[in-house]
Amino acid sequence: MASATGKTLGALAAENPRAIRVFEKYQIDFCCGGGRPVEQACRERGISIDQLLAEIQEAALIKEERDWQRDPLSELTGYIIARHHGYLRKELPEISGMIEKVIAAHGLNHGDSLLPLRRTFADLAAELSNHMMKEERVLFPLIEQMERAAGLGAAPPPAPGGSVNNPIRMMQHEHDDAAAALGQMRRVTSDYAVPEDGCATYHALFQRLQELEADLHEHIHLENNVLFPRATQLEQARLRETN
Repeated sequence: MASATGKTLGALAAENPRAIRVFEKYQIDFCCGGGRPVEQACRERGISIDQLLAEIQEAALIKEERDWQRDPLSELTGYIIARHHGYLRKELPEISGMIEKVIAAHGLNHGDSLLPLRRTFADLAAELSNHMMKEERVLFPLIEQMERAAGLGAAPPPAPGGSVNNPIRMMQHEHDDAAAALGQMRRVTSDYAVPEDGCATYHALFQRLQELEADLHEHIHLENNVLFPRATQLEQARLRETN
């Protein structure tokens, strides 16, 4: 594991998905911030890199069911839609309803945090809904067509702007916006600290928001650090072979 000290967070998470749980434990941004070296992230969080890598090595002993670095891209896109898009479509409206209930009960005393939380969450939910639609209608079908063409030895299909990297860059920008919204929600709630007079729904809401954050981190990681680089590599390889 010593060689991992020179890797980026995204590369380490892609090679060893169990590292994600350790990164989440220490609130290390491995998805949108996946291009940073592991050593830099440890310094920023005040964590011993030896301790971090030891925990990752221990977590790695648990075998993952899927190797998304090698399994077909069409299976990965299908997994993202079923697991992560499906989760968001269920959770976003339910969490929105919980926010309204908590504001109705506690908005008078805690409006300074709850009202900004509602605004940020509503913007995030709207952006994610649009984001998922673009992935499912444009980017993911393109990647799946590229993979099928490669299997047939054919040229890659035409992509918007001439390359798959164009829609990928748009999705990565939107991922950055989502990460910023997650950070803002943490700030306005003081890291989801429930006030002393908070009711059971207040506690449940903050728990659901933290679960949403963890799911989005894994979701964005699978796209930024696994799906998108593999799609780019596939396009480049096919262009070299067909030119």
